[in-house]
Amino acid sequence: MFTKVPSRSIPLAAVRAAAAAVYDAAIRTPLLAIDLAGTGGPLDTLYLKLESLQPIGSFKIRGAYNAVRQTPPEVLGQGVWTVSAGNAAQGVALAARKVGAPCSVLVMDTAPDTKLQAIARLGATIVRGSYDECWRTVVEHRSPRMTGHFVHPFDDDRFIAGNGTVALEILDDLPEVDAIVAPLGGGGLLAGIAAVTSALRPQARVFAAEPETASPLAASLAAGRPVYFERWTSSFVDGAGGKSVLESMWPLLQPLSGSIVMPLASVRAAIRLVAERAHIIAEGAAGCAIAAALSGRAGGGKVVAVVSGGNIDLATFATLVQSESSF
Repeated sequence: MFTKVPSRSIPLAAVRAAAAAVYDAAIRTPLLAIDLAGTGGPLDTLYLKLESLQPIGSFKIRGAYNAVRQTPPEVLGQGVWTVSAGNAAQGVALAARKVGAPCSVLVMDTAPDTKLQAIARLGATIVRGSYDECWRTVVEHRSPRMTGHFVHPFDDDRFIAGNGTVALEILDDLPEVDAIVAPLGGGGLLAGIAAVTSALRPQARVFAAEPETASPLAASLAAGRPVYFERWTSSFVDGAGGKSVLESMWPLLQPLSGSIVMPLASVRAAIRLVAERAHIIAEGAAGCAIAAALSGRAGGGKVVAVVSGGNIDLATFATLVQSESSF
């Protein structure tokens, strides 16, 4: 159940307006039910929302296109840029190409090669930066090294509304859903899902999934305010787990049902499971959501894990799905 936080909200009407436009760039992804018989877990069936099948391999195209398409032409002429661990960069790059605008991206040095190669194929200019520089840009909404119009990768109501179309599809395909679990990077995906779910099925639970190496939302919920995650370390879960929760995002994230923090070993096991059972390639952030759903901590009934992306280096993926892994 959701508690109303009046200082910021994403109207359902904004998400519905996004749904009327985002499919010029995004696709409607399937909801796949996988049989968990024999796994020994608390669920018999898990539903996977396959955002890994988007043209850029990630849900980010929804929010990116919704934000870019609403930018005035005279602003687009100056070019657009974003900061990203990889997926938002691809989303903004493709959206910019769709509207004919130049694009550049400040990319975290934790981004895997597969994401960098995809960004380059989309025609964007890549500027490399340290994780700390990129996170500072996320917080401050600016960078002295970048020019043009900044498209924030999550802290933008238009971006969030575009992401919310994921939930419209889930509720259309599974109206009786009991819980939705999605990874938390900056919170734009979860904020969009929560906006729709609270309006259309308020009895459903919405959970964040975070890796144990980077779980600022769990720490913030425990503290009752946004806090910095002191023990942050990088991992193969590169698309989730920031260093803090932005104060501007807190009103949208505080009402969530909770954050489920997962060990990296459980994330790896979840990636392996969906590869075996459903032939799905899930990147680390998506694996984190799957692991959280499988843990039973999101409750029973009809549980959806959002497979937020599938952009992972194949060598890393091969290591993760081996019976014995160094991760």
